[in-house]
Amino acid sequence: MDQNLIGAYGPFATEILGEGPAELSFRNERFADVEAWRAEAKAKTLELLAQPDTGGTPEAKTLGRAIVDGVEVERLRWRLPYGPPTEAVFLKPEGERGPLPGIVALHDHGGLKYFGWRKIAEAGGPVHPMMLRHREDYYSGKAWANEIAKRGYAVLCHDTFTFGSRRVMVADVPPEIRWNEAADVSEEEPEDEINAYNAWAGNHEHVMAKSLFCAGTTWPGIYLSEDQRALDVLCAREEVDAERVGCAGLSGGGMRTVFLGGLDERVKCAVCVGLMTTWRDCLLQKSWTHTWMMYVPLLPKHLDWPEILGLRVPAATMVLNDEEDSLFTLPEMRRADDILREVYEKASAGDRYVCNFHPGPHKFDRAMQAEAFDWLDRWLR
Repeated sequence: MDQNLIGAYGPFATEILGEGPAELSFRNERFADVEAWRAEAKAKTLELLAQPDTGGTPEAKTLGRAIVDGVEVERLRWRLPYGPPTEAVFLKPEGERGPLPGIVALHDHGGLKYFGWRKIAEAGGPVHPMMLRHREDYYSGKAWANEIAKRGYAVLCHDTFTFGSRRVMVADVPPEIRWNEAADVSEEEPEDEINAYNAWAGNHEHVMAKSLFCAGTTWPGIYLSEDQRALDVLCAREEVDAERVGCAGLSGGGMRTVFLGGLDERVKCAVCVGLMTTWRDCLLQKSWTHTWMMYVPLLPKHLDWPEILGLRVPAATMVLNDEEDSLFTLPEMRRADDILREVYEKASAGDRYVCNFHPGPHKFDRAMQAEAFDWLDRWLR
C-alpha cells in the first residue's frame, strides 16, 4: 500500500471497498439457494447497468457471401435504434445446414477501434496488414472465429459499440475535441490515418463515458444490449440450435463475455480470456491499463468482478489467464480464480468451472484456443 494509483487515498478507498464478500456475493452466509440469490443479484446488476432499449431481434440483411478455407462466410448488416448500422459475419462449415451449436465470437479492444470483427474473423479477400500483425501478436496468427467454425460451429462475430462500423466519426464531433488532427479514414485505409484515428478514439473514451453517465446509462449496459441483439440474430438462424450456444473472447472480448455470459441465460458455455481480475486490482494498481468500457458505478458494492460472470452458475464456465499479463497483477488474477471457484463449489457445480494460467503476456494463442475449443465441445457438441 506504500504505492498505489491514488497515493495516500489508497487505504481510504480500499476500506470503502472492503475485504470481505460484497453485499450480493453468493459467498455470503445469508445466501444458500442459488436461484433466489441469482434473482436478487442479477436484478441489482441490471439496474446499475441501465441498459438502453435496443429493440427486438434486428433484421439482418446479407451483403455478400464467400468460401474461405472450408468456411461459408455471410456478410451481414443490421440496424439498431441508434447509431450507424452494425456489420457482422456469420460463419459455418461449408455445406453444413445444421442445426449446429452456435458461438458469439466477441472481438477485442486492443486500442484498435477502427476495426471490429475483422480482428478475429476472415471474410475473403485481402486482409489488412494491421490485422495480420494483430492476429500474429495475440492469436498465433489465426482468425479464431474461422477456426472454431471449422470444428462444426455456427459463429457470429459483430462490431460492437464504438468499434468498426459502429465507431464514432471524427467529422460528427465539435472541432475542439478533434485532437491530434485526426480525421475519418479514407477508403484505401492507409495505416497512418488508421493510427491517427485509433489515437483519437482512445482519447475520446473518457468523453464518451462521461456523456453516457449524463444520459443515465453505462458503457457495459450498451455493449451488453448490443451483444444480446447479436445473440438474437444468431439464435434466429435456421442453421443454429439455440439450445446449444456459447460465447468467448479475449481482452475486451473477455470483458464482454463476463457480462453476456453472466447475464444472458441462453449462453450455455462461456470462455473468458485475458480479462479476469478483481475490483481491488483496478482500484489500487491497474485501472489505468483498462478501457472506460469496464466500469459500472456502484456495482463493486454488490459484486466483485468475477462474480458478474459467476451469476451464470452452474452453467459451464472457463477462464484463461496469462501469467505475464501486464493488464493485471498475478495475485489478484489468482484471487479472482479463488472467488469464482468458491461460488461454483458452494453451488455444487465445481466440475463446471475451469481456470488455467498460461505462460507469457496478454494473448489467446494456439494452445489456449485448443483448450477453449475443447471446453466448448464438451458442453455444446
